[in-house]
Amino acid sequence: MSTPQIHLSVQGSRLCERIQALAQVGALKGGGVCRLALTPADKAGRDLVISWMTELGLSVSVDRIGNIMGLRAGHVDAPPVFIGSHIDTVATGGAYDGNLGVLAGLEVLQCLAEAGIETELPIAVAIFTNEEGARFAPDMMGSGVHQGSLDLEEMLAVEGIDGTTVGADLEAIGYAGESPCGSQRASAFIELHVEQGPLLEEEGFMIGAVEGVQGISWTEFLWSGVSNHAGTTPMRLRHDAGYAAADLACFVRDLALDHGGDQVATVGSVQLQPNLVNVIANQARMTVDLRNTDDQVLKRVERQTLEYAKSLADHEGLELETRILARFAPVAFSQRLIGLVEKHATDLGHSVRRMPSGAGHDAQMFAPNCPSTMIFVPSKGGISHNIHEYTAPEEIQAGGDVLLRMVLALAGVRSTG
Repeated sequence: MSTPQIHLSVQGSRLCERIQALAQVGALKGGGVCRLALTPADKAGRDLVISWMTELGLSVSVDRIGNIMGLRAGHVDAPPVFIGSHIDTVATGGAYDGNLGVLAGLEVLQCLAEAGIETELPIAVAIFTNEEGARFAPDMMGSGVHQGSLDLEEMLAVEGIDGTTVGADLEAIGYAGESPCGSQRASAFIELHVEQGPLLEEEGFMIGAVEGVQGISWTEFLWSGVSNHAGTTPMRLRHDAGYAAADLACFVRDLALDHGGDQVATVGSVQLQPNLVNVIANQARMTVDLRNTDDQVLKRVERQTLEYAKSLADHEGLELETRILARFAPVAFSQRLIGLVEKHATDLGHSVRRMPSGAGHDAQMFAPNCPSTMIFVPSKGGISHNIHEYTAPEEIQAGGDVLLRMVLALAGVRSTG
């Protein structure tokens, strides 16, 4: 492939305008976005981005799990270079998480078109279904099905937090596509994303060259006890599901602190029944999110958490059911692509830091099957999954320019000689 030196930059202002336009779909009062996967808001967001893809002359397809591909042809018929991310959000999300990666991909293709640059390899901008996992578990669903690590039929049957299924909601919003999942294989995958953490900002770096994604373990614990009067039931005679949930929440926090390093633990959802101020809870449903870059440590923490939960159930006279919602091993990205991110960032005059990702991303689903990596840009205050999520225009410009250089290097510029 021919990859001559090309001095080209993305139009950061245009990219920021598209980010803000998409943020109006599902906009929350006071800022932020609620665009949960496969809701009417998600449909509206998909429709908007597809309209931009069509304006750019991309060939648009939708597969059976609802992933959207906008393809720009190359000089040769070969697996494309994939760029992209997701546009679904959590219930109180921001404008940048996921959206930046998709819209920066469109901006890169628009820059190439305006400059009259043709590439050897095709380039695909992808929107993956249900990356967040906020409405349907597991997260990274669309990319997981696309890359063959999750079963299509099992994922279509997944029931969400409001009782509907993935398959039914894809039909309802008109995105149950016909293309076979994974019919477009990738020669490489690059995902530009906001860091969602504080390190780049705190340490004064503009670009993160992401080395990999830490392992993720989501488990749901369902405690069943006995409802009784809060005033007349002695403490020694209680079978209190709410207490068990609180105890386990404290246990996993202490466990993470004791392990130190990259170990983190989060109890993000707790639901009590009957949820009354003067009644002992007879049921508690809770989630435990464990993450670590070392899979052996993560397995040990998972085992200790389950053992403690079982002993707690025995001691308190409770029934305990557990359900694994998601389990992904740590993923290492391509050393060659990590090095390219460093090189292009440095060539552009940006400070760059190698770092792991603490959050799960679509790129980790591609990593076992093709060279993959991510480009991080700072998140103000380390805030994400929050209406105050913010990345400055100059940071978006920097990330977009590194992405553009990566695409040119990996897709190759068609020789005119």
